[in-house]
Amino acid sequence: MNNFKKAKGFVYRNARPLDLARFRFHFENRSADEVLYALSFYQNDDGGFAYAIEPDNWNERSTPIGTWAATMILREIGFSDTSHPIISGILKYLDSGKDFADGKWFNTVPGNNDYPHAVWWKCEGAGLPADNPTVSLAGFALRFADKASALYRKACEIATKSVAEFMKNPTDECHTVRCFADLLGYCEQIEEFNLFDINAFRNAIIKKVNETICKDTSKWAKEYVCTPSFFNFKKNNIIKCIDLKLCEYEAEIIRNAQLPDGSYPVTWQWYTDYKEFEIASNWWKSDIIIGNMLYLRELGKI
Repeated sequence: MNNFKKAKGFVYRNARPLDLARFRFHFENRSADEVLYALSFYQNDDGGFAYAIEPDNWNERSTPIGTWAATMILREIGFSDTSHPIISGILKYLDSGKDFADGKWFNTVPGNNDYPHAVWWKCEGAGLPADNPTVSLAGFALRFADKASALYRKACEIATKSVAEFMKNPTDECHTVRCFADLLGYCEQIEEFNLFDINAFRNAIIKKVNETICKDTSKWAKEYVCTPSFFNFKKNNIIKCIDLKLCEYEAEIIRNAQLPDGSYPVTWQWYTDYKEFEIASNWWKSDIIIGNMLYLRELGKI
């Protein structure tokens, strides 16, 4: 049985409706409407997202991280209709000022502590403003907010300041690097973009992405480390940003790391006493499968 068939079997037997809809959209030519319908059940009345859309955080109240996770699914399926309630709701949440201070959205929020969560989502104090997910959410607002709106002006300010800081002192934290890569992706979709030097920013992102990838390839299938597939680039951007031989090497690792049930190892723990990690881990496996199968397809391996 080949990698894809085994992966498909696991997804159909184990995935949440949202992840099954994503899989069917990408690999069975099903409608994006199925993804949007499933995604809508994770959205609160304030427009933000919750309910373990990021499976390591079961907070039922909206969070910037949960909302960021929803924006990544929208990007994944190429959905950009600003009149749709999911996008308009996200913009409403971002415009509300909730979970935002010191020019940044929060990485962790106090409500996380009331629900099962991984240790990294535990909140100390009133919340932690951070570039992850701020710069990615700012990119979403640049791409979709009304240019006459206060939210758009806020996004311009965040993006300009964040990129200037990145150019001077780029972060080494892989999730934050990915958020900056998200920002670049949004900016590249905007016609006549002139907020900052996008070519210089692109070159800085390419340099930092390559520096961030774990050099010890023996860890790639066994530990939670940064690999080429972590950045979700399409093939043309993979070739532009990362050495293709390195990408193809990871493709072989992915093919060989598949477990007998069709899934892939979850290479992290919650480091808490919450038993819900077992459920979250099984949810993650379908998400990992989707990412891996998309990556292998981009490289012509399935």
